Amino acid sequence: MSDGVRLVYSPDLVRYDHGPQHPLKPIRVLLTRELIAAYGMLDGDGVREVPARVATDEELELVHTSRYVETVKAAGRGELGDWWRFGFGPGDNPIFPEMHEASARVAGASLVAAEAVLDGIAEHAFSPAGGLHHAMPERASGFCVYDDPALAIAWLLERGVERIAYVDVDVHHGDGPQAIFWEEPRVLTISIHESGRYLFPGTGFTDERGGGDAEGTKVNVPLPPGTGDEAWLRAFREVVPPRVREWRPDVLVTQLGCDTHHTDPLAHLGLSTAAYREAAAILHGLAHEAAGGRWLATGGGGYQWARVVPRAWTLYFAEMAERQLDDDVPHDWLELVATESGVAVPDTLSEEAPTTSDDLAAIDRVIEEARR
Repeated sequence: MSDGVRLVYSPDLVRYDHGPQHPLKPIRVLLTRELIAAYGMLDGDGVREVPARVATDEELELVHTSRYVETVKAAGRGELGDWWRFGFGPGDNPIFPEMHEASARVAGASLVAAEAVLDGIAEHAFSPAGGLHHAMPERASGFCVYDDPALAIAWLLERGVERIAYVDVDVHHGDGPQAIFWEEPRVLTISIHESGRYLFPGTGFTDERGGGDAEGTKVNVPLPPGTGDEAWLRAFREVVPPRVREWRPDVLVTQLGCDTHHTDPLAHLGLSTAAYREAAAILHGLAHEAAGGRWLATGGGGYQWARVVPRAWTLYFAEMAERQLDDDVPHDWLELVATESGVAVPDTLSEEAPTTSDDLAAIDRVIEEARR
């Protein structure tokens, strides 16, 4: 059993809500928490649930400009302004009431996780509401207002952490942390994602390596559409563990987006929950082998909010807590999903992987370029 695991959750995290027509559904965080609880993982034995808090302006400004923070506050109060200049408007980033308060609470949840890991209260901590990795210092992007993974990294650096490895497995490139730490030699970023040739945000190619003294600390693994479990795991194993081991970070930070699933409506990869189980085991091993056990995980993308996200993140959390779960999903949780959403969901954690036609030659080229 890992010595102390924390789940950061508060019911009010669901207030980060872009509206009923938006694909990012906050209920996915609640359903994840309830599935983890239904499996009995919050009943002691080194695992504890802790509440989120609201990040202060000073903390937010470790990454974002004060002008941007004030803009987010004003927009959420319904004040008139040229919000489009900061990335807000119809589409990906609509303005919603109390937008600052809700966004700062998500950022604060990831800071609570960072505090637990840094202070030694827990070896591993998971903030499922977090993972909003597209926000830039002065611009909302890709459903993200404040960039909580980058904020947690900046917070750790400010407190004397010397080396951090950030691994992003979302289907979309982790462009926010890469851009924010582009010239920061203390931060290794690795993003494995669907190629920007086919998918938002259109970045994350192998020639993006960092600038100045940080050149070579930014690693990208852009994969072709349709990549399935075997090929994705092949690229993950070949690139992520060697780089993280060489880096020997003080803390491992991960973004665990599960929009790589073959049924996700916003992307084109072909993964099943088996890939998440394997990736979780590899990351857990790396945390202990290379980072002294210190692992801070955040959520991320995932737009099959009832069918996939809760199962995927429960598998990751079970790995963190070293729990063996029954494959049959608890009946009480299935009833909760039916009540809350009316959506039919799988009744097992495992599932049959889809048949994919992986372009292994293309994937091998990407692996080789990423290594180089």
